[in-house]
Amino acid sequence: MSEIKRFAVLIDIENVSQKYIGLIMDEASNYGDLTIKRAYGDWTQQSSASWKKLLLENSIIPMQQFNNTFGKNSSDSALIIDAMKILYNNNVDGFCLVSSDSDFTRLAATLKEEGKTVVGMGESKTPAALIKACDNFKMLDVLYKEQNQEKAATAKTKTAEKKSTSRNLTKLSTIEKAIKQIIEMNDDERGMNIASLGNSLQRRYPDFDTRNYGAPKLSKFLQQFKSLELVKDENVTYVNLK
Repeated sequence: MSEIKRFAVLIDIENVSQKYIGLIMDEASNYGDLTIKRAYGDWTQQSSASWKKLLLENSIIPMQQFNNTFGKNSSDSALIIDAMKILYNNNVDGFCLVSSDSDFTRLAATLKEEGKTVVGMGESKTPAALIKACDNFKMLDVLYKEQNQEKAATAKTKTAEKKSTSRNLTKLSTIEKAIKQIIEMNDDERGMNIASLGNSLQRRYPDFDTRNYGAPKLSKFLQQFKSLELVKDENVTYVNLK
């Protein structure tokens, strides 16, 4: 049995809505044991009040950071300093950085350089630079909508293409082209294992998550492409080019 990885979840409350807290915890827990959970902000502000109950319910430690300069978010520097302390104490295997602020791009890149897994979470307005700096990036507003929309899995391809463009997600046409290239380079007589294909896509596009495109799982996502064929051999699904 593989060892369970330890993760630190660091939340910039000034750049993410409290309505996502449940989703954040659920998504982060998919990567390992959440041994460190902290939220950064000025907790003396009235705007932070809605977070307090949620922090208690999820055992998240509030980290106080006063905004010493009007209009300047000083929580960013506090989060970055703490992340570096955690890194050099070697307390965790990976980090979950929750923010839509591009100021964390350098931090994400540095953590990756040091061999840590970096999962980013933010809204679809997040700059591409931060998205690409992470190993994986979760679009919270997209996933939140999908979570609360019963028929999200039946969204049509044109609608998904339009949404992907407006949300700064990788276009479907780009993904289809990449899939063809990956299969041509890695398939055998049966085709390419669907799990291996999914891993390759996520390494190439950190924002790739089938739920962003209205599909609950990878097999459903791939079925929309007429150029692909899915074949099941016992308990393994393979993807072929038609």
